[in-house]
Amino acid sequence: MDSSTLVTVVAIGAVVGFLGGLFGKGGSAIATPLLLHVAGLSALVAVASPLPSTIPATLVAAYAYWQEDLVDRHVVRWSILVGVPATAVGAYASRWTGGGSLVVATEIVIALLGLRFVVHPGDPHEIVSWVPAPRARIMAVAAVVGVLSGLLANGGGFLLAPMFVVALRLPIKQAFASSLVVAAALAVPGTIVHAALGHIDWVVVAAFGLAAIPLSFLGARVAIRTESTRLKRVYGAGLLLLGAATLAASF
Repeated sequence: MDSSTLVTVVAIGAVVGFLGGLFGKGGSAIATPLLLHVAGLSALVAVASPLPSTIPATLVAAYAYWQEDLVDRHVVRWSILVGVPATAVGAYASRWTGGGSLVVATEIVIALLGLRFVVHPGDPHEIVSWVPAPRARIMAVAAVVGVLSGLLANGGGFLLAPMFVVALRLPIKQAFASSLVVAAALAVPGTIVHAALGHIDWVVVAAFGLAAIPLSFLGARVAIRTESTRLKRVYGAGLLLLGAATLAASF
């Protein structure tokens, strides 16, 4: 890897780390199209290499939310118990799926989720307390997100946060906080499987994580201090713009 590509990877890590902390995501779903189209990495490397860096980055961001007591432990516990094995299954199944199709799938999902939050950000007077979600619903969300995150080689945060809002009715900041903790756990089996399959470039991992880890904490602190409806609209607009732009670049 030449020096200009390395600098580009570090810059992408900084952007993704901040947005990951801000929006309760590990960030690999955003990193994949940027590493592919901006840094010029191969499809499988762009898909799999950001994943290991999301583990420390999401934990650092989650700690910021934890300090504000925003993590739903009930949701986290059952999401991890179901999501971790589901992620391993999805990651193993990715060996039969081409890297290019995984990237396109990632971009489509990002755009659709962004549109959802722009069009329907929710109640502007959202309460800060919440009712525990039914266990069966949590397990269903975790199973679906786990398989998809394994296939797409990400920690699942880009799917967990909106699903926690839509399916489990968590307030947005609690959804971000809880998804960060779960995403860190879901990234572990995916990392192991993709490393075994030889999809990970560890130089990219180190360069990406160098910037992503500290900036993820900063992003989380900004989100905590932002009004919930505004946070949802910014979240949706950012995902929609990124998904649409990178999807267009794929064709």
